[in-house]
Amino acid sequence: MCSYPKQFEAMATNFPFDSEFFKNFLIPDYILRPEAEAKVESVPYVPNCPVLVFINSRSGGQLGGSLLSTYRSLLNEKQVFDLGEEAPDVVLRRFFLNLEKLKLNGDEIAVEIQKRLRLIVAGGDGTAGWLLGVVCDLKLSYSPPIATVPLGTGNNLPFAFGWGKRNPGTDLNAVISFLDQVLKAKEMKIDNWHILMRMRAPAEGSCDPIAPLELPHSLHAFHRVTEGDEHKEGCLTFRGGFWNYFSMGMDAQVSYAFHSERKMHPEKFKNQLVNQSTYAKIGSTWFFAPLFHPSSMNISQIAKVEIMKHHGDWQTLPIPPGIRSIVCLNLPSFSGGFNPWGKPNCRRQRDRDFTPPYVDDGLLEVVGFRDAWHGLVLLAPSGHGTRLAQAHRIRFEFQKGKADHTFMRIDGEPWKQPLPAKESVMVEISHLGQVNMLATHSCISRSVNDPSTPSRIDEDSEEEDCEDDSTKGGEEFRKFGAAATFKIPDEVDISQLS
Repeated sequence: MCSYPKQFEAMATNFPFDSEFFKNFLIPDYILRPEAEAKVESVPYVPNCPVLVFINSRSGGQLGGSLLSTYRSLLNEKQVFDLGEEAPDVVLRRFFLNLEKLKLNGDEIAVEIQKRLRLIVAGGDGTAGWLLGVVCDLKLSYSPPIATVPLGTGNNLPFAFGWGKRNPGTDLNAVISFLDQVLKAKEMKIDNWHILMRMRAPAEGSCDPIAPLELPHSLHAFHRVTEGDEHKEGCLTFRGGFWNYFSMGMDAQVSYAFHSERKMHPEKFKNQLVNQSTYAKIGSTWFFAPLFHPSSMNISQIAKVEIMKHHGDWQTLPIPPGIRSIVCLNLPSFSGGFNPWGKPNCRRQRDRDFTPPYVDDGLLEVVGFRDAWHGLVLLAPSGHGTRLAQAHRIRFEFQKGKADHTFMRIDGEPWKQPLPAKESVMVEISHLGQVNMLATHSCISRSVNDPSTPSRIDEDSEEEDCEDDSTKGGEEFRKFGAAATFKIPDEVDISQLS
């Protein structure tokens, strides 16, 4: 029999919710046991919105730990997990294995819980991406949709789906309000992008061109390619993935400086607002880009870029000489909520073969920036960066040139990428699959498959009155396969994860 938290009766008098509200989320005890027993137990109800909650207790300074305590006081403690103690892949594999055993024994409640299950993850974009990657790895016939609680610095994932930029609070009222939003939220698919980075292994010495601690958590190394792999003998391969963006150049350099400072002085980064103000202070160096980012490190000087918009058709993408940063964007939220792509009017879309940006259309928007002064245009209602392309696949070939390194970033996690003197570094991005997200009524992301999504041209777009050419051929949304989804290894210290 499932037990209810003792606080329910008291809450009924203090909040506009009663015990019936919390029954929507509670999962019966026997399903949450480490190994579900073979017998079917009788429970008094079937939850409408059963949830598993994952919280990075080290995110947001002291907020993560406080949020963990509040959720455990409201729900069954066995359905609320501290990511510092147990990894999400371990939890979810155990949970779904229990469900399968129970379903085989005729447990109809287990069947309904699997259909209705929703996940909540609290942390930064790195933490949310970790859980999304694990869910994608499970390859379930139906993936449970995910709601994100913003506890990080940028919080682009939560903002893109209507959950806000800042932590909504850790007290009882705030958490109950969030649960109510989860109950009412709609499902929306999001594209998953695979990234492959390959470079020639050094002839002698260490075969790791990047220190392990420098790599983002969503990017991990693989063994040297075998001799049978044509044109790739003796190469080092790194694989990973992202949900929001991959960027390189000056913006990643600023992010790298922030993360380096946080690693050296973690005691100074225990407050979300302080973290954001510190990031802004470091980011102000971008206004003086010629001093901190010489022209020899401009993208056109160090990289050749190719894109594939239609299957099998690679094309060279010209990069304007002054571009210091490139962002390959999947969601309409970057650098704390800005939309670098903006909303091009119909004429410009038609002239440049652009389609409206959606989070589930198998396309990335590629945007360039010259410096932070250029970035200030994002503050304007119709502001945007330099729109370069939309593509299903993107390939970058980096050469040393006059610079011996560049900076890269995946969903907020930066690293310093060495550029070898004689060999090139290849980075290729391709579509991998999709996972389900939860979105509120204020969601700014748009779905090509959701008729309730706002119209393609909004009132604040650059021009109005555009024909709606919503029908696209199957070729436009062709999916591309890639390697298995990334996940964070067990030995990773998640205190360094946003």
